Amino acid sequence: MSEIPQLTGGICKKLLTAPTDDPDVFESEHTVQFLSVKQVSGGPSTDPSKPSGPERFRIIMSDGVNFMQAMLATQLNSMVFEEKLPKNAIAVVEKITCNIVQGRRLIILLALRVIAQPTEKIGSPTQLEADTAGTIATPTADQTATPSNSFTPQAPQEGTSVQRPQRPGPSNSGRGNIYPIEGLSPYQNNWTIKARVTQKSEVKTWSNPRGEGKLFNVTLMDDSGEIRATAFNATVDDFYAKLEEGKVYYISKARVNLAKKKFSNLNNDYELGLERATQIEECLETTNVPTIKYNFMALDRLQELVKDSVCDVIGIVKDVHDLTQVNSAKMNKQIPKRDMTLVDKSGFSVRMTLWGKQAEQYNEADANPVIAFKGVKVGDYQGGRTLSMVSSSTMQINPDIDECFALRGWYDSSGVDQTFQAHSSTSGGGSTIAFNRSELRGLDEVKQGEYGMPGKPEVFSARGTVMHIKSDNISYPACPNDGCSKKVEELGDKNWRCEKCNQSFEAPRHRYIMSMAVADYSGQAWLQGFNDVGEAIFGKPANDLVTIKNENNNEFMAIMERSCGQTFNFSCRAKQDTWKDNNRIRYGISRITPLNYKEEAAALRDLLFTQWAN
Repeated sequence: MSEIPQLTGGICKKLLTAPTDDPDVFESEHTVQFLSVKQVSGGPSTDPSKPSGPERFRIIMSDGVNFMQAMLATQLNSMVFEEKLPKNAIAVVEKITCNIVQGRRLIILLALRVIAQPTEKIGSPTQLEADTAGTIATPTADQTATPSNSFTPQAPQEGTSVQRPQRPGPSNSGRGNIYPIEGLSPYQNNWTIKARVTQKSEVKTWSNPRGEGKLFNVTLMDDSGEIRATAFNATVDDFYAKLEEGKVYYISKARVNLAKKKFSNLNNDYELGLERATQIEECLETTNVPTIKYNFMALDRLQELVKDSVCDVIGIVKDVHDLTQVNSAKMNKQIPKRDMTLVDKSGFSVRMTLWGKQAEQYNEADANPVIAFKGVKVGDYQGGRTLSMVSSSTMQINPDIDECFALRGWYDSSGVDQTFQAHSSTSGGGSTIAFNRSELRGLDEVKQGEYGMPGKPEVFSARGTVMHIKSDNISYPACPNDGCSKKVEELGDKNWRCEKCNQSFEAPRHRYIMSMAVADYSGQAWLQGFNDVGEAIFGKPANDLVTIKNENNNEFMAIMERSCGQTFNFSCRAKQDTWKDNNRIRYGISRITPLNYKEEAAALRDLLFTQWAN
């Protein structure tokens, strides 16, 4: 039997009596035992007129001496659904927050990890008495489910001395109850959140047969989560200048509504409506202010994300293009646009597009800054990946975070001289879609399965032999700048112009554009690929092959003939497009690798020990 971990003795009493800014209590890890987990609110609503909020779970946790109640943050609900928090589980609580509710404490567990699952309760813990707990306020199941979310104090037992609830500190005076964002719902009132504005949109106007109006929205964040707040018409004038990105505010008396998901990608079922009665006060305190949280994804992993998903990235700005204007037919105006190229330690680059005020206000004076982006949209270009800011995205230039310092040190020491693989300019080696042997598909199976059609798979792995390569348009003249693959136009002798970079060059850098027939045991399909695909097949850069073609066509045709008959593993993406008013499916090569016969033989050997061979 494994040894039972030691519980953090006395932590329950400390959580309910220590100052809320005590780092030893609220910023340290503690080992506790969960005696029970019970749902106290949320779930499907039986009243169609009332929205169903997220499930909330109450925890009874013990330190072996005392036990107390706490609430589980909604982002941890999956641990309950997946049965990772059984009765008597022992866990290390990594992050805790304490909120004052009507002068009493509500403990919320924000992060934890289970380290043991004994079957018995440790010790004989007792519930803390009122005189010990001081300002204890943990909700019962009935109290938590009450729409007003007010907690009724229990009457003291005879002979028990009761310490009066402490008056909230100056940071809460006159502001109601400080609530975590993730705990807000339409059934609560008399709440106040302390949140940072991480994003503020421009004022948007509209005009239709029903009238005219204007609005703006902000993204608010605290340690528990994010929420979107929107102001309309007259309240735009009241709050637009008052709310500034990066600052922290106390906000109360706003309406909590169900979130309109088509306008927001935040992970919150609710949003706030700012009204004339809404109170907003800037927080000037320097302690316990929420900071922006990121979940960064390395640039080489962007191909793992589906188109139109959102992600957080951090990178070095390798180069920046000039500000341009894009005509928007929908908005009937021109929108400022600026492209930049980001790079990181993974050795990849990606095109990032800024729009509107971010594009206009970007300062090019700071060469190669580090920028952290939150909530940017993933796009698709020629089978690769691009990124674009949307209305809810945020960017921080040279943020004061560890990832920024590490990236800065790497780039200054070695990254500045590195060559980077562009996502947007190739669907060959620039993609990170792996060849999945367990999901190998025959080419005829891909066709019959209508891969690439709406609702059908779009990614597949195949093994095939090159049967024919179209040689008439094997490449195109491209911009020689790193990170740019735009086609350049010849204006005269030794004068090639790239409109995207707004530069002229003496000669282009040719890039492969491949179209070839590939066959396997089941059939044949036409596959398209770009520069890395051509280099893998021909074994030389496109510039070299173009030179051979221009100087010796017989040698060029011999190279084309020798290139056929090679077998490769392909990772492909199927995509529907329209050509001459006809819908068709195109198969783009995302990754191409030559056969490793030792690896293939090992795979066949392993196949003999599977159920398939029995």
